[in-house]
Amino acid sequence: MPLSKLREFLDSHNIRYMILSHSVAYTAQGIAALTHISGKELAKTVIVRTDGDLAMAVVPASRHVDLALLKRAAGAKVVELASEQEFKDRFPDCEPGAMPPFGNLYGMAVYADESLAALPEITFNAGTHRDLMRIDWPDLARLVEPEMVQITQSKAMEHAA
Repeated sequence: MPLSKLREFLDSHNIRYMILSHSVAYTAQGIAALTHISGKELAKTVIVRTDGDLAMAVVPASRHVDLALLKRAAGAKVVELASEQEFKDRFPDCEPGAMPPFGNLYGMAVYADESLAALPEITFNAGTHRDLMRIDWPDLARLVEPEMVQITQSKAMEHAA
């Protein structure tokens, strides 16, 4: 069961969380619309390669990872999106594309967009395309210790471009 590893980890740290179940949806924007959660409050996990190493980029569902910003923030020579084929074996307990933003459970670095730190809580895929998890942002930040960096363009900059 995909949720068991994450639930056990959170329970062992006495973290409060809520599971939200919904009908099957595969895109972050589709999930946001289906569950009536703002795309700013729903986080998506994007798997990238930074100088050949797998890492997670966690961004609001309403935004896209800016690979140039991530490259600069990570101090990497090369940053690119990883293919599902490259990472599917790292998440044996998750459905492809539904990984939670807990890189610490999967041995990879986590880069989180700094805009997420302004949220009191965060909602994300919990290992399936039918389950979301909501926890307090400070709890996730404490447990995962993501590198907080600007890896998306702000809405104002997107409109100016």
